[in-house]
Amino acid sequence: MTTAEDTVFAYWDACEARDWERFAGLLADDIVYHLPQTRERIRGRDAFLRFNREYPGDWHISVTRVVGDGRRAASWVTCAVDGEHVPAVSFFDLDDDGRVSVVTEFWPEPYEPPPGREHLAERYPAGTVV
Repeated sequence: MTTAEDTVFAYWDACEARDWERFAGLLADDIVYHLPQTRERIRGRDAFLRFNREYPGDWHISVTRVVGDGRRAASWVTCAVDGEHVPAVSFFDLDDDGRVSVVTEFWPEPYEPPPGREHLAERYPAGTVV
């Protein structure tokens, strides 16, 4: 049996490797991904996979820390893109099968989402609690 921490390490490893088949195997069919800074929510494995596959730029993820308990975990990562290093904190909930069912990800500052992903994400009003 793997721990929540193991699952999150595997999630980031698959993401960094662009191993989308392995990444998909870690996700629940009905995963929900929240981005409070852009007020976006992505629902479902297929949309979330496409969101990650199509994300622009030559980005790379390095994991600083992962902690967890039971079916919950949190990670602190740094995303390197175009010479800039940006930290992020993500909170993960796992389903009964140990797959990632909810991710809420925080970046340092609010920003407008890049164009081209409107077909994958719904936006919600500022001030909405996710």
